[in-house]
Amino acid sequence: MASRIEDYAFIGDMKGSALVSRNADIDWLCVPRFDSEACLAALLGRDEHGRWAMRPTTRVRETRQRYRGDTLVLETELECDEGVVRIVDFMTPTLDRNDVIRIVEGVSGAVTLEMVLDVRFGYGANLPWIRCYDGLVTLVAGPDSMHLRASVPLTAGRSRVSSTFTIRAGEQASFVATWTASDRAAPQPLDVPRALEDTERFWLEWASRCTYRGKWRDAVLRSLLTLKALTYAPTGGIVAAPTTSLPEEIGGVRNWDYRFCWLRDATLTLDALMIGGYSDEARAWRDWIARTVLGDPSRLQIMYGLAGERRLTEFELDWLPGYEESRPVRVGNGAWSQFQLDVYGETISCLYQARRAGLPPLEEAWEIAREVFERVEHIWQRPDEGIWEVRGGGLRHFTHSKVMAWVAIDRSIRLVEEYGVGGDPLQSELPHLRALRERIHEDVCTRAWNQGIGAFAQSYGSDALDASVLIIPHVGFLPADDPRMLSTVRAIEKRLLRGGFVQRYSTGLGLDGLPGDESPFLACSFWLADNYAYQGRIDDAEKLFERLLALQNHVGLLSEEYDPIAGRQIGNFPQAFSHLALIFSANAIEICRAKKTRPRAEAQPAHP
Repeated sequence: MASRIEDYAFIGDMKGSALVSRNADIDWLCVPRFDSEACLAALLGRDEHGRWAMRPTTRVRETRQRYRGDTLVLETELECDEGVVRIVDFMTPTLDRNDVIRIVEGVSGAVTLEMVLDVRFGYGANLPWIRCYDGLVTLVAGPDSMHLRASVPLTAGRSRVSSTFTIRAGEQASFVATWTASDRAAPQPLDVPRALEDTERFWLEWASRCTYRGKWRDAVLRSLLTLKALTYAPTGGIVAAPTTSLPEEIGGVRNWDYRFCWLRDATLTLDALMIGGYSDEARAWRDWIARTVLGDPSRLQIMYGLAGERRLTEFELDWLPGYEESRPVRVGNGAWSQFQLDVYGETISCLYQARRAGLPPLEEAWEIAREVFERVEHIWQRPDEGIWEVRGGGLRHFTHSKVMAWVAIDRSIRLVEEYGVGGDPLQSELPHLRALRERIHEDVCTRAWNQGIGAFAQSYGSDALDASVLIIPHVGFLPADDPRMLSTVRAIEKRLLRGGFVQRYSTGLGLDGLPGDESPFLACSFWLADNYAYQGRIDDAEKLFERLLALQNHVGLLSEEYDPIAGRQIGNFPQAFSHLALIFSANAIEICRAKKTRPRAEAQPAHP
């Protein structure tokens, strides 16, 4: 059975990734890409679906797990009756190999361990053919193969590879599993000590470039390291999470594949990277967006594959029982074909923020901006499926979507006014665009404001609340201390808080067309902290932010949601959106405290 979600650590090579439990089990491994078919999938099932275990043969009294400094090299110490062993896990950040390396170190005593590698390609469905020669064990099924080398003898069985060995203080044993396509020759043996040194140096050098020096530097840097590890290095795209179908409700059906790149996260991602001083990564992300939307930027999708793939067909894996029996397990994401108005604003906002942050101009920016604002002019009055990808709830005029339509026009205007994007042809469009911007603004202020609930509603004519309206001050639509925003925050405090954290919306109203419930959404809780800071409630902002930091697991990672009743993280893990929001909030709160005044929207951090 899988561990609690928050009891995992994350390792990766900026192509694929793995989750390692506190007990040193690797229960999830996707290589060579984040969205590849998992070859270890016990996270969503049982041992039979793929697990790489490293277990002492005597009782384990205590486990300790940490990253080695500011790296993605993971250390798990197992204190047993026989002594203490340390297991070092990492993946090499190179483009030409796909290795998972495990080093067992003797700390004290003499500990006997059993290593068991149960590879199951195809998300736990495909039993491999196993053969062994010259110390190399190869596991093959269809297009996939895994090659295992070790410094201790290996036993190749019909369905698994195992080894029983004893480690004494000061001794080491190493295991290297390398994925290749099954039609390729086995790779050359890896120099394990050098691979460890190179991997550690890579992450330490990257971390040393972080320019953020604020109060919460440790949490911000760990979040930045997580974002770097969630970056698909060949293209610069950043996945929302490295997992699929970790549930938003234990035992429920709200289980989605997050191993794709969402335009919804575009501006926040760029802002977070720039807060850390990582301009190269910010530029790579912006360029990925530009390449992905070019061709027909007037018809944007809400998400794309790691290399910009557009068709993300969703289907169910009926042989997997799901995490803690949470079915169905889904692969792909059907929301790729939804109509969401907000992505137009996110795309142009990201291009604008890139220029504002000092990144080099993008030659295609004017063409993208022109296509987008022409498209938005024709579609902004249409209902859509909204930022939360409502399924079965019907199209509506979501407030967040309309605000982001305003952002699309506003940032197009700013690109022309401040940076001369598009030259004279776009200059001539400015009077028309300014009028359109005011029209959308008036429409939102008139139709989204609900006097009865004292808040901007989830959608026009609705009495429901939605935490997505908390971004209104972030994007400069209204200042945070506007009476309507002050009232909206109070309404959210009254009706959307659960255990002191913010739900996206009330699932009890049946607005999303799905059965079951979900817990508070961590990014929305960070947004509330931002609003407190913008409104001058600095102490409240810090208190909420510190409570959110306390939800980080033992190695500083956050999932999508937190269940305050069960006291556990739920949803896909680690979640980029949560870590992005953490970085932004840390910076926003510190800037607002430094000002010691109530800053208006135009003075707020990162956004105009």
